[in-house]
Amino acid sequence: MPTAIAVTSADLVLPPTDHQTPTAAVLPAPDAQPLDAAVADMRVMVERHGHVVVLYPASLPTAHRRRLHTVRAVLESDRVALLPLDLPPLGVAVLARQLRQLSACDFSAGILASAARLLSHYIYAGALLNSVARLDRVPVTLKSHAKSWVPGSQFAVLANPVPQLIRLGGDDRLAGPEFATHLLVAHGPVPPGWVTGTLAPAWQVQGVTEHPLPAGSPAWWGTARLVEFAAHLPDVSVLYQLVASVRREVCSWCGTDLIGDRCGFCAAPLVPPEAGRATA
Repeated sequence: MPTAIAVTSADLVLPPTDHQTPTAAVLPAPDAQPLDAAVADMRVMVERHGHVVVLYPASLPTAHRRRLHTVRAVLESDRVALLPLDLPPLGVAVLARQLRQLSACDFSAGILASAARLLSHYIYAGALLNSVARLDRVPVTLKSHAKSWVPGSQFAVLANPVPQLIRLGGDDRLAGPEFATHLLVAHGPVPPGWVTGTLAPAWQVQGVTEHPLPAGSPAWWGTARLVEFAAHLPDVSVLYQLVASVRREVCSWCGTDLIGDRCGFCAAPLVPPEAGRATA
């Protein structure tokens, strides 16, 4: 069985790209599932899949985040990776689907978990907002705050990979990807016309799909009047090449395979060979 990928709400589970892409498990909030049931479900997943990689927004409510850590502690398992992400909710959903795609390949659980940091750099996640007065996850200037009170103002914000904020109607443009992507769009009461009609052509995306707005998006962006978007690499072969091209290491703490500079399961930093010899 492939490594299980889990998320913290059903609206973070995007439709599969093909019949080989497995679905993601959903780990409910404490008020939706008793602790003993949560532990039992996680135990079944670990026994069935060997390892579980849990992705969740860093903005996840404290009670829900504590539940995840409690379940792992009760199981005393080193086969559950908990990965908080600074991505907006729609970006988390995209990354979760990418890891679901890769879980059907020949990557170990450790490589999958540490690949989350690598792949997040290739997700251009942002939103169209009617106000940035309550936006605290992307730097907002005092001037932009003042303009957000002007009736009819709209702002395009990029949260990842590099924060950027522009006011619509000016000459500034959002910096887009320099590689082929698809665009995922989710919106509330604000129509997605600017995102699908202006941003998508400017970024030369190869396709646009829509998804319901995640429940956590209004809190993340500070307003319910938004259109959230995420440009991403949809092709599993490209994702595979990205991950496979990175040098593989072994975590000096837990022995898990990894790429990059940090273990996805125990969060221990990679020890450079020179440091390892110096402490031997």
